[in-house]
Amino acid sequence: MSDETPVRLGTWPTPLEPAPRLARIVGLEPDDLWIKRDDLTGLAGGGNKVRKLEWTAGAALRQGARTLVTSGAPQSNHARLTAAAAARLGMDAVLVLKGSPPGVLKGSPPGAVSGNIALDGILGARIVWAGDVDQAGLGAVLDEVAEELRAQGAGPAVIPFGGSSVLAARGYAEAGHELLTQAPDLATLVVAMGSGGTMAGLVHALGADRVLGVDVGAVTDPGQVVSDFVAGLAGPGAPAAHALRLRRDQVGAGYAELTDAVTDALTVTARAEGVVLDPVYTGRAMAGLIAAVAEGDVRPGQRTVFLHTGGLPGLFGHTAAMARAQAAVTDSSTVHSRP
Repeated sequence: MSDETPVRLGTWPTPLEPAPRLARIVGLEPDDLWIKRDDLTGLAGGGNKVRKLEWTAGAALRQGARTLVTSGAPQSNHARLTAAAAARLGMDAVLVLKGSPPGVLKGSPPGAVSGNIALDGILGARIVWAGDVDQAGLGAVLDEVAEELRAQGAGPAVIPFGGSSVLAARGYAEAGHELLTQAPDLATLVVAMGSGGTMAGLVHALGADRVLGVDVGAVTDPGQVVSDFVAGLAGPGAPAAHALRLRRDQVGAGYAELTDAVTDALTVTARAEGVVLDPVYTGRAMAGLIAAVAEGDVRPGQRTVFLHTGGLPGLFGHTAAMARAQAAVTDSSTVHSRP
């Protein structure tokens, strides 16, 4: 069997659901807008990373690895699902995360462990805190940890940041073909652009003209990252970075910072369709979709699909988002007294 054969970790196909009330609110016709529910992939809270891990973790397993090692932000959805994939496959997981343990080290952020960090622990992952480092520094710590594990005979396999690589992008090339069987008249697919593998696989399957990526601020040159991954999949003839449909207007003050546009997107999606987004990825993607409709880049009368890439646990670890949620509860609360 080839090292590039995936192992199945999810439940496929994921549903494609209509969103008629949200469509009307954002300025589309009721039958225009649909949500591809990749938050319902069936492994430890779901999300888009499952499709990637089927390829990368599967290759690691067949190569004899016994430990999956990866890196990310403290509330990394990818780290949580790497831990889940390791558990499913009978492997260990080590997660190298930026920052310090909440409420444990002197000078670290106060507060209880929450969101994805709590799930990492439940899933049995060991967390190595890298401190206040940039992306290069995080990679250096990851390399050190992997080398220590090799010396210990732990059989580590490093899964790349965000789970994205040319191999991992094959998971979303598969997803693109899956979507075309559900929506053959697709005009635009809107997706959050984080580490690049998800958008790259979709561009490879659907073409650059049908995929609208919304940058979340995870990498410094998102267009080039996606273009390079697509080139790895397609070879010569892959679209250049400038040929991609990529919005960069929803990042705001930075990757972890909540904006008013994202707050509005979270609220309107939840109240129109009962679908909850997260403040970093899908919230930004929906804010980008709303802006694209307002500008005429996404138009009424055409089939538009929003890819829900998961991330709900991260909402509970996002201080600003939880504060907004608490304010919404307070504003809407009433006290009813029995006569």
